[in-house]
Amino acid sequence: MLGIFLPLLPTTPFLLLAAACYIRSSDKFYHWLIANRWFGRYIRNYREGRGVPLSTKVIAIGLLWITIGYSVFFMVDILALRILLILIAVGVTTHLVLLKTYRRHK
Repeated sequence: MLGIFLPLLPTTPFLLLAAACYIRSSDKFYHWLIANRWFGRYIRNYREGRGVPLSTKVIAIGLLWITIGYSVFFMVDILALRILLILIAVGVTTHLVLLKTYRRHK
């Protein structure tokens, strides 16, 4: 839940982790998470191999580069750390781009 309100914490990985933990430990919580009106759709689409909506990818990549860019240019003075942050951003961007894009059927 914190990832929704705090811009530096990603929501989707925590939702997927919660779903993975609940599927093994609590049917009640897993079904609650899957049926949740805000989160359930994202988890179901990802788990069923449908992918991630294009709008979600664009927003995630945009926010990723804004926060990493801000950190690299204004917060971090160590060159090695700047390079590491950029490499992480490239890796996450690559991962998001390679994920299947979900298209709603009309």
